[in-house]
Amino acid sequence: MASMTVSAGKRTGVEGAGGVSKDQISESMGRLSDWLEKNDYRGYDTFDGLSAKYLRPLTFETKFLRTVLQQGVRRFPINVRPILGIPKNRSTKGMGYLVRAFIRLQQATGDQSWGDRAESALQWLVDNQSKGYSGACWGNHFDYQSRSFYLPNGVPTVVWTSLIGHAFLDAFEHFQKDRYLQVAVSACEHILHDLDTLKEGDSLCISYIPTANKPCHNSNTLGASLLARTYSHTRKESYRVLAQKAMQYAAGHQRADSSWYYGEVANMHWVDNFHTAYVLDSFKYYMEATGDGRFEDNLTRGYEYWKNTFFLADGTPRYYDHKTLPIDIQCCSQAIDTLVFFNDRDPGSLSLALKVAKWTIDKMQDRSGYFYYRRYAPWLVNKTPTLHWGQATMLCALAGLYKLL
Repeated sequence: MASMTVSAGKRTGVEGAGGVSKDQISESMGRLSDWLEKNDYRGYDTFDGLSAKYLRPLTFETKFLRTVLQQGVRRFPINVRPILGIPKNRSTKGMGYLVRAFIRLQQATGDQSWGDRAESALQWLVDNQSKGYSGACWGNHFDYQSRSFYLPNGVPTVVWTSLIGHAFLDAFEHFQKDRYLQVAVSACEHILHDLDTLKEGDSLCISYIPTANKPCHNSNTLGASLLARTYSHTRKESYRVLAQKAMQYAAGHQRADSSWYYGEVANMHWVDNFHTAYVLDSFKYYMEATGDGRFEDNLTRGYEYWKNTFFLADGTPRYYDHKTLPIDIQCCSQAIDTLVFFNDRDPGSLSLALKVAKWTIDKMQDRSGYFYYRRYAPWLVNKTPTLHWGQATMLCALAGLYKLL
């Protein structure tokens, strides 16, 4: 196992301002890395309830009862998966986040073993693509029932594909191996050819899934961000054009208070922390990759709204725009990651990222090393060890923060 013991290195001067220290981040990542290795990079997923082999037959494959089972397992305050026959598994999205974490750790420490882990995870992702599509794409390892569609095991989503595609672009830029760029190109071909779009004037929204036209803002902009970033390496104009139109759709639906709904249909009218952060990251990726500054105002206003809305004074990351609870580990991890990403635009982002990291390590990390799923109250914590939702996203976020210090 690669050692997490490193020299103090560069100091920022902000670590003592109510935030976590570099040494504390190192210690936290070391414990998390140990847990991941002991568990063979396997864990549960927040939405894997339909894998309950003892209860699934009782749903009679109706939407209502599938939703009851999936949400019941997800929302129950203790982890009932072991008694329901739901196994721990590797996750494609989780492995994508781990690739990015391992690359960041090699960049921060110079330890080649982190690079070896990244390349092993990249090969696993190549071997575990969804089959039968126009290009590389990835989906869940379980059946999933959303509010508006049913998604069988293995059917890809643009969210999974885009986030994993970014991991391959990170790998191309770090290892300078063309095969990693070609996987990202292949993922862009999937987005172009397999996903429907909702047209609205000169803009359009990329569908969440290939089996139906399902628009929402974070999936649309994530797809656009991968297209734009891949365009920066290939100069393939069709990627830039689709990315620009998709970002135009999101810009056109930014609300008067500078927020975005999750989606524009009536049952998607909520505003939350980590989906907003996905949109902000995507605008920044698009602008940096294309040099197109037309969305500067949308990005600036959206970022200020997000930063001013979703954090308490001590760094606690709120879930919704109108309430704090439940405090979700993905709100924690994505907040750290986005704040680190915006460090070049916002001098105050690093100190807030350190506060969020300190709160998360203190309040959400188990002694064994993994991070809890949700905190519903000071006395009520769901300690389920999710893989992509908690462990992979936290290692990725903490590695980015550690690299910056």
